[in-house]
Amino acid sequence: MDNGLIFPPGFLWGAATAAYQIEGAWNADGKGESIWDRFTHTPGKIRDGSTGDVACDHYHRWEEDVGHIAALGLRSYRLSIAWTRIFPDGTGRPNQRGLDFYRRLLTALNARGVAPAVTLYHWDLPQALQERGGWLRRDTAYRFAEYAATAFRHLGREAALWITHNEPFIQAFYGHGTGENAPGERNPWAILTVGHHLLLSHGLAVDAFRAEFGARPLVPGQGPQVGIVLMIWPHHAASERPEDQAANRIADGGMNRLFLEPLFRGRYPDDIMRHFKWRGMRPAVAPGDMAIIGRPIDFLGVNTYTRLINQANPRDLLSGARQVTPPGPTTAMGWEIYPDCIIEALNKARAYTNLPLYITENGAAYDDVVGPGGEIDDVARIDYLRAHIAAAHRAIAQGIDLRGYFVWSLLDNFEWAHGLSKRFGLIHVDYATLRRTWKRSAYWYRAVIARNGLEAA
Repeated sequence: MDNGLIFPPGFLWGAATAAYQIEGAWNADGKGESIWDRFTHTPGKIRDGSTGDVACDHYHRWEEDVGHIAALGLRSYRLSIAWTRIFPDGTGRPNQRGLDFYRRLLTALNARGVAPAVTLYHWDLPQALQERGGWLRRDTAYRFAEYAATAFRHLGREAALWITHNEPFIQAFYGHGTGENAPGERNPWAILTVGHHLLLSHGLAVDAFRAEFGARPLVPGQGPQVGIVLMIWPHHAASERPEDQAANRIADGGMNRLFLEPLFRGRYPDDIMRHFKWRGMRPAVAPGDMAIIGRPIDFLGVNTYTRLINQANPRDLLSGARQVTPPGPTTAMGWEIYPDCIIEALNKARAYTNLPLYITENGAAYDDVVGPGGEIDDVARIDYLRAHIAAAHRAIAQGIDLRGYFVWSLLDNFEWAHGLSKRFGLIHVDYATLRRTWKRSAYWYRAVIARNGLEAA
């Protein structure tokens, strides 16, 4: 009998969100202004003109959302803490009301048997620190370590997994290179310094974690663990032409190897440093920094959605490449549906580390239609998730130590520069009424979790 694709016992099925994208209450209960608050309040920055001021109003509706999380049967829920709820100005005395909010949320999740996975930084730097130089200043890494130490001291044992940073590539390249994301800087010469300070702050936060909890736990589940989440998207050359192959290697290096190599090999990739040095760009590395960045961690999170196809483009300052329109069907983001991104991204990670791996984000945006009875029949999202979960199962069969899979996202939410126009959620949010409605994909995912895998084809 074909029992389908069953995952190992204890596999962690989850869904993910980020604070700015769902919480709303942007200035409630002592919360300070973040770079995303400032960015979205600047006309012309967000494509549909929306902000995260309300978003899903999770800050006030968290109990309802925990109910949905439990009803889905999620074994883990990945959330992020808003730095400015804890330190409104980025440093100083902690805001007790912010700590209390996250303590209530984490306690409620644990009471429902849901293991929290908490991200400390999902791109929402305190605006007060930005005005002092932000991630261009080394001091910001030390302020992050203070914030991390406070979170560990007050909330640390409430979470199973602690994630220092989500996708530092995005903050460095999109926040400071292209200006598409907050803080909206268009200064390519800042990218390497910003990326280095993000990685340095990660290592300092790991030190704070070890100071609070001691040595690495030998057995998962015997104490909180700490890691980082990287954006790892496979890169393919558009052709066999040497110039396309070379451009593809640099593009891959800027997104993937620029962060993997310092974390796991104690250095920045030589070819990428040569590429950027020729353009007058170099990170500000102080003695001892690489040892701090390379502090041992307990797991690596991988966010992957698709692949990128690169063609040589000498006019591009950063990578010397341009992305080619993919050949296959795409999601509403214009991203190719390419399930093998799971296997290729995990193999990229495994080339650098034998740590346990988690798919910490994977999912699809579609232009969901609400039916006359209120139903959302998002079959395309189910097809996407099924194909990518099947790829995750193949990865495990190939020997990859994959411990969990998190759908992006639990809820429709504020999708950064796209505003409220792109919907990734398992649960539909009516932004006028804030009513939550399960999509067909939510019911499907609940069955996957209950089965611990996919049904037979």
